[in-house]
Amino acid sequence: ALCCKGPSPARPEYDLVCIGLTGSGKTSLLSKLCSESPENVLSTTGFSIKAVPFQNAILNVKELGGADNIQKYWSCYYQGSQGVIFVLDSASSEDDLEAARNELHSALQHPQLCTLPFLILANHQDKPAARSVQEIKKYFELEPLARGKRWILQPRSLDDMDALKDSFSQLINLLEEKDHDAVRM
Repeated sequence: ALCCKGPSPARPEYDLVCIGLTGSGKTSLLSKLCSESPENVLSTTGFSIKAVPFQNAILNVKELGGADNIQKYWSCYYQGSQGVIFVLDSASSEDDLEAARNELHSALQHPQLCTLPFLILANHQDKPAARSVQEIKKYFELEPLARGKRWILQPRSLDDMDALKDSFSQLINLLEEKDHDAVRM
């Protein structure tokens, strides 16, 4: 007779919002995590939702398009989010970096997001013009702005899948901590 211990325990699911300017690599990163073919990746206009499976959790990621005409609607999609993924192009122009900085500051201060854990991915680290994490931390003024908040800033490129998964594992840890805090109250 087949014997088993019953169904495996359900993995917790977390609803996340993923934001960043057009070209930062949001779609490519999420597609890579979902083992989708890179040939089929098209820049997101509007929004898309992906269930990204991990060993200890499932992340339901609502990716919002980064075009100027869509950014003004981002806040319409924040409700119900339990965490934030912000992707920036660390090799972008000064103007684009300034725009990304303004959007991140806006997100960190938004009433529906300000208490949530943030994973900030400094993408395109494989490009020669990429800024280091220290440069980005200083330029984005993360230390004073995000004081008291739970956030992670990680350098990333699509070439290093293990490091990308590790970044998301760290975010899952922050989400689990928030769950445990809610249970204790």
